[in-house]
Amino acid sequence: MFNTAISMVQDHGMAEDIAQEVFVTVYKSILSFNEKSSISTWIYRITVNKCLDHLRAANRKKKTGLFSQLFNKDTGIPLVQEPDFIHPGIVLERREQAKYLFAAIETLPDTQKTVFVLAHIEELSQKDISEIMNLSVKAVESLLQRAKANLRKKLGDVYDRRKKQ
Repeated sequence: MFNTAISMVQDHGMAEDIAQEVFVTVYKSILSFNEKSSISTWIYRITVNKCLDHLRAANRKKKTGLFSQLFNKDTGIPLVQEPDFIHPGIVLERREQAKYLFAAIETLPDTQKTVFVLAHIEELSQKDISEIMNLSVKAVESLLQRAKANLRKKLGDVYDRRKKQ
C-alpha cells in the first residue's frame, strides 16, 4: 500500500496518511468484501482510489497559482524547476534519472498515471490492473501505451533542455 501510495502521490507524509486511511477502510469494510476479486486486488483498488482523491484535492489547491508557478511574471519565460521527489526504492546512482521520471509521471492524467505505476513500479499484470481499475484489459493496454508515449515525449523534452544548457 505504502509503495503504491508514494509512487502515485510522491510525498512521504501523504503516502503514510493514505496507507493509514486504507488500513482503516479495510478494517471497517472487511465484512462487506464480496470476494469477486482477490483481497489484494480489493486493497489495491482502495489504495488507488485514496491516492486519486488526495491528488484531486491537492490539484484543486494548486490551480489557483498555476500560471504564476509556470512562468516568470516579469519576463513571461517558463520556469523549469528540477524535480525534488526521490522514490525511496531507487538506488543512489539512478536517483537523478528517477527524479525526472517521477516528475514526468506526475504530469500524466490520473488513469495513465495509475496504470503506469501499477504496471511498472508495482509490477502487476494487466489483468490485475484491469480488475483494480474496473477496466477491460484492452483499455489498460491502451492507457499504458498512451502513458509511455507521453512519458517519452516529456522525458525527451527534459533531455533536450538539459543538453542545451
